[in-house]
Amino acid sequence: MSNNTITAADAIITLSVINLYPSGVQLQDFAADNVYGTDALVLAETVRGADGKLSAGFICGNISQTFHIMPDSASRDVFDTWAAISRASVAVFRCNATVVLPALKRQYKCVNGVLKQWKALPDAARILQASQAIIEWESITAEAFN
Repeated sequence: MSNNTITAADAIITLSVINLYPSGVQLQDFAADNVYGTDALVLAETVRGADGKLSAGFICGNISQTFHIMPDSASRDVFDTWAAISRASVAVFRCNATVVLPALKRQYKCVNGVLKQWKALPDAARILQASQAIIEWESITAEAFN
């Protein structure tokens, strides 16, 4: 019998924002059914010529990551403050993050990100809904740990 698991419940995400949270803050209180999602990394641009031959070239692609933060999460304050200061100073504040997934014995280094979108006002349905923070990263790299 395997002792492997694929739980996301033990994920640890630490975010540092230069000039705001330089020592890092641990994100917490995610939506019940969604912690985060990432877009696929685009590695090539392709075009097919008139003769049907496919041509391709390597491109540097960004990676978007969407975090789903509960309306009563302390992490809302992190994104509220980050967005408010960015707007007030008309500036972009760069960030880095580490995503630790103990279930997979892996961690991911997220480098040189920017907060592209923040849903500051949670949707109100039967109850208040999770808000989304979208960070676009220059790179995300995986590494094993014990």
